[in-house]
Amino acid sequence: MNRLIEKGFKPIDSLSDPDSGKMWSLMRKILLGLSPKEYFHEVLRNPFNWLLFFIFAVGLPVIVYRYIFGLGSVMHGSYDYPWGLFLGFGLFCMVPLSASGFLLGTAVELFGHEKYKPILNLALLNGLLGYLFAVVYLLVDLGCPWRLYYPMFVSWGTAAVLFLVGWHVATYLSVQVMEVSEAFFEWINWPTAKKFIHSGTIGLTVAGIILSTLHQGALGTLLCYAPGKVHPLWYSAEFMWIFYLCSSVFAGLCMVIAVSTIVKKTMAWRCGEDFLDNLDSITIGLAKGATMALLTYFIIKLVGVTHDNEWSYLATGWGSWFLLEIGAGVILPIILFSVAIRKNSVALVRFTAFLTIAGLLMNRLNTALITFNWNLYQEIPHPLETIISITIFALFVVVYRFILYRLPILYVWKAVPAEAVVTVTVPVPESVASPVSGQPEQQYAKVMSS
Repeated sequence: MNRLIEKGFKPIDSLSDPDSGKMWSLMRKILLGLSPKEYFHEVLRNPFNWLLFFIFAVGLPVIVYRYIFGLGSVMHGSYDYPWGLFLGFGLFCMVPLSASGFLLGTAVELFGHEKYKPILNLALLNGLLGYLFAVVYLLVDLGCPWRLYYPMFVSWGTAAVLFLVGWHVATYLSVQVMEVSEAFFEWINWPTAKKFIHSGTIGLTVAGIILSTLHQGALGTLLCYAPGKVHPLWYSAEFMWIFYLCSSVFAGLCMVIAVSTIVKKTMAWRCGEDFLDNLDSITIGLAKGATMALLTYFIIKLVGVTHDNEWSYLATGWGSWFLLEIGAGVILPIILFSVAIRKNSVALVRFTAFLTIAGLLMNRLNTALITFNWNLYQEIPHPLETIISITIFALFVVVYRFILYRLPILYVWKAVPAEAVVTVTVPVPESVASPVSGQPEQQYAKVMSS
């Protein structure tokens, strides 16, 4: 695509063709203004697409195999290890990385930080797709997707934390669909629907705050079902909910920084001037919020270890692993973020954001898999389980990229202007004089409807 841009090609970013004045068809919008032959030629020219083709060629048959022969054919599930990568990564990791939607929505819509407006749609889309594919991982783990509505409407488990998480995730996913649909309605030229969604922005934002904060904490509370299974350095019955809630704040902010960095490097042609011009200052602002969240999380972790008097475990092998997680995933990012903010180094902020995400993944996998049953034995994920997890994440990347290429997420959609000002030169009688100069006026502006 960059090659075409250099030759003068302009991707679709408005309702009508600026040359002919005709409205773009839906097919031309989907193909980014290219002919089918040109579009598929560009698809085949991208080496990253060949990697995706290979992943899907291997992974999709394995997913079919899982549904034919059952969950036991692709993972080592047991009473000791009731979940694997599908939940350990797909749910416990994807959900906190998707907290960007309610965080940026709150900052912009409720607190009026218009500075972050150019990146708001990207944050909302990141939240929507993160939660959507967390549900996909969950469906692969549970099986029987056609019975998904049973625990929601038929067989209620009101005393179960997982019932709370399920309802919150489903409801919040619906809220995020409505938030992102504003860009979709703009893209398909349905202004009435866009206006309707926009009128409820404040309500959707408040609903997102309530639902997201509740289920982020509830994921940590879920581990309280199995006291004694998770290593004491990662487990605290009184603090699990706030560990998960607080970590989701810096995870969501750092995920936005990471995604915006990738977007700027790989699809700058699709980014609008407003997005590119303000991205550096926005990145520094997000780093400030992530630093405060990291510092708060670190203090709460110290309080949790002190409250449960678990200091003696630090002298063990598990203690070294815990110190590595805290040192590389929390303390080092705090230091690097602080230096980057002080020196206004956007590059260092972006590197630290990726490091923080790695630390978050390490923490969630530690609590959900690695330190689970720490005093029994270590479970190694099944190779087919790993393949399926990679395949679903690759699908997440494909959908993410497909939407970013088309919908007005990174750029401003140019609608047909309601009015245009045209300067017309006409002769006027000598008797009509300018009230200022006393000379005849030779021009006037005529407002024409488009």
